Amino acid sequence: MAAREYTFFDTSVGRCGIAWGRSGIVGVRLPEAREIETRRRLLLQFPEAREVTPPVDIELAIEGIVALLRGAPCDLSDVPLDLAGVAPFHRRVYDTVRLIPYGQTRTHAELAARLGTSGAVHAVGQAINRNPFAILVPCHRTLVTAGHTSGFAGNAGIVTRARLLGIEGALDDRRPTLFDALLSAAPPQAQG
Repeated sequence: MAAREYTFFDTSVGRCGIAWGRSGIVGVRLPEAREIETRRRLLLQFPEAREVTPPVDIELAIEGIVALLRGAPCDLSDVPLDLAGVAPFHRRVYDTVRLIPYGQTRTHAELAARLGTSGAVHAVGQAINRNPFAILVPCHRTLVTAGHTSGFAGNAGIVTRARLLGIEGALDDRRPTLFDALLSAAPPQAQG
């Protein structure tokens, strides 16, 4: 197995984790309520990894993630991912999701149709839910049905999904809901 490394970094939504190997990034963890939980989940996913200072290419990916989470449009579609352990259909889904522009969303049905597998909406949802590359494969831009941010959101959760879509302005064309009011009143997550 290839040597893997990881680090943690601060963003506007909390402390995130990133792991990589020789072929690219193998995972990104969005913040949990406490940093120790983010760390625990990353290490469960990559138990053999060791914490190091990131090399320049990973640092550039981190800077892009930080910028995007701050609200700056940032194209992360060229950041290299290590897809060695990812099923072929999931790879196709992730490649398609990476093409969704900043501030826009697509439904699982739209993604399935774009993949030429319109009957595979459930399979698309399963791939989205298993996405190990949060932000780099922007699964937060995928919705079960148009305009609805509810539903399972992989390692992000529905509150984080709504927050990310809000940062990107993707929710500007719909009427605010009680959920939006509660989200805006929620305290920011601890940074360390």
